[in-house]
This record gives sequence, structure tokens and C-alpha cells, in this order.
Amino acid sequence: MPRFAANLSFLYTEHAFLDRFAAAASDGFRAVEFLFPYDAPAERVARTAQDAGVEIVLFNLPPGDWARGERGLAALQGREAEFDAALAQALDYAKILRCPRVHAMAGRVEDGADFATYLANLRRAAPVAAASGIDLAIEPINTRDIPGYFLNRQDEAHAIRTAVGAANLGVQMDLYHCQIVEGDVARKIERYLAGVSHMQVAGVPDRHEPDTGELNYPYLFELVDRLGYRGHIGCEYRPRATTSAGLGWLEPYLA
Repeated sequence: MPRFAANLSFLYTEHAFLDRFAAAASDGFRAVEFLFPYDAPAERVARTAQDAGVEIVLFNLPPGDWARGERGLAALQGREAEFDAALAQALDYAKILRCPRVHAMAGRVEDGADFATYLANLRRAAPVAAASGIDLAIEPINTRDIPGYFLNRQDEAHAIRTAVGAANLGVQMDLYHCQIVEGDVARKIERYLAGVSHMQVAGVPDRHEPDTGELNYPYLFELVDRLGYRGHIGCEYRPRATTSAGLGWLEPYLA
């Protein structure tokens, strides 16, 4: 049975961030993820999750200047020192939050992203994360949501994963992004699942609940379950109304 994690940067936004943990738990979630935890002390976030009875399974490294449009540092030329500092901060949080995985966003082409820098940074970062017992993830993202994002396709991500050659580097496979960029999602799952360390979902094309749109999620959930995926599936979508009102699609899996 698939295990789902509530993405607290997208869901329960009617609540303050730290109040979303308990809201997710009350709806049956036992795991959460989010974009960035850095506005709150790590100890407070950890205590909030523990009190709510949920585990934290994923968050992102600091992405650079988000307000200015930066979307990651991992592939940006000349920003290696900032990337190393972002990795150190994320690992410090991950250890306190007992989070097994952090996502290193690549960045945008227009901000100076290139392949050689990306590869070198990941090769340097993976063993540092491994020394703390933490996995590193990279994610193909569509250029409709993030124009100019450097990494877009599953084959590109898995080629990078292979080139880095680190056991703790995996691909974060968001089926929403995959459908927009490539389609043929079931075959992509079958081909690449062995290298996938985390999955995410949303309805396509509007990024609402996964019970609407062009993807047959019950079929895909059965597929990943049959193929033996044991990681979490992050619910990274924008609810049509309140989060709780739109969770009817999840009830069979929570039961």
C-alpha cells in the first residue's frame, strides 16, 4: 500500500506553518514534507512534528535568492561556496529533524546553471550527506512552473545519478512534472523506479488534487505498489478548496 506524505508548503495553508503538522495528522497523514524549514529553529520544528506524531521525510536545501527568482544552487557556476553552505545548513536541520533525505534544487539556466558544475557539486555533496546518514535527491521539474529550470527529464536525472555514482543519490520523481514534460508516465515508472528515492503527485494540468485531470492515479498507485516501491509519495498539489475537504481520494489508502 502506498505511503503518502502531506507537503506542508502546499497543503493546509489556511494554518500557520507549525500548525500544519497537527492538521495533517488529524486527517490521517503519518508523514510530511515541505519546501523549506529555515524560518523556524530546527529544534522547534522537530518538537512540533514529534508532538503531532508525524515523521518528516523530505525538504529542500536553501535555494539561493528565492524572492529574486532563484530556484537552487547545485548547478550554478561560481556559486560553489554558497552551495556548500546551503548543504551544511540543510544537513544540520535534517539531523535534528531526523529527516532521511534532502533535495538539492539545480537552479535555472539563466542564473548560470551548467552540467559540469552540477556534476562536480553533486559528487562533492553526496559523500558529505552520506557521512551524516542522509540521502540526497535531484528532481526534474517542468519549465512551465519554473521557466528555465536546468533539469527537466527523467533520463537526464538518471544519467546524472549514474555519473555521480553515489549510493545515497536518488531521483525525486514528481509524476506531475513528468507528465507535463514527457508523458508515458507508467513506462517511465517501470524503467526508472529502481533509481527513484521519493515520489510526488498532483493533478495535471492544474496541479490540484490527483483525483482530477489527465492522469489515472489509482492505476499508477497500484503500479508502483506492485513494482515494490517502499518510499513515500508526497502530496504536492494546490487544493481546490480546503485541504481536508479535498482528501476523499486518499481515504482508501489511509484505510
